[in-house]
Amino acid sequence: MTENVKGPASYFPSIEKKYGRPVPEWLELIRASPLTKHMELVSWLKTEHGLGHGHANALVAYVKAEDA
Repeated sequence: MTENVKGPASYFPSIEKKYGRPVPEWLELIRASPLTKHMELVSWLKTEHGLGHGHANALVAYVKAEDA
């Protein structure tokens, strides 16, 4: 039986498909950034790496929840 993935991780397959980079790389980039605020990180992913808002927000939300 397969569980449906919910929350930010539900975006991961489309993030990998659209941007051609595995999610663990995105998570490491976020963790390595000197930025700490959620929206600063989202803006940075959008401007520096070309992610859409929803994808950037999902990655940052996932890191913030995992590291809390």
